[in-house]
Amino acid sequence: MLKAYSQAVGNASRGLAVVATALLIAAMLVVCQMIMQRYIFRQATIWQTDFVVFSATAAMFLGAPYVLLKGGHVGIDVVEMVVGDGVRYVLRIIGSLLGLLFCFVMLIATWIQFHDAWAGNWKHASVWAPPLWVPLSALPVSFAMLCLQYVAQILTLLTAPTAPAATGHGAAQAGSAPEAGLPPQEIIQ
Repeated sequence: MLKAYSQAVGNASRGLAVVATALLIAAMLVVCQMIMQRYIFRQATIWQTDFVVFSATAAMFLGAPYVLLKGGHVGIDVVEMVVGDGVRYVLRIIGSLLGLLFCFVMLIATWIQFHDAWAGNWKHASVWAPPLWVPLSALPVSFAMLCLQYVAQILTLLTAPTAPAATGHGAAQAGSAPEAGLPPQEIIQ
């Protein structure tokens, strides 16, 4: 059951990473089109700047669950390097619980903002004036996926057969021993 849940959440995170990649590519292409329109054809740009900002921001948020899946978030591991495996294991669980709490609070806050934009038919204050619920929809989706990814990470940490030895940040999902911070002799085994 846990394996199926972790796999489903991981696949959803990978799917959002594909969407994030597509949004970044679209933003890059629109920037190129905007440059040509503005500097080569000497025409005004109306929607391009807003599209690029909204796309890049959405890509950043929608890619976050995949980064968590792979253990790629920026972290300071000085404390983890000087403590033993048992303390490192507890620190990872505490860190994951705090991350889950933060993402849950952000999920509620972004859902309220998205709902208000949807119900109030908010528009962006630009000439293009797109409805704001469209770019805001990426926020609750990404924080919901981050919550699910943190739950998978916590459950994997709690149910690992040899919890203190097999607890790399993201190692349960990515399966990468170097990310686990294990000494070389444990990587070989």
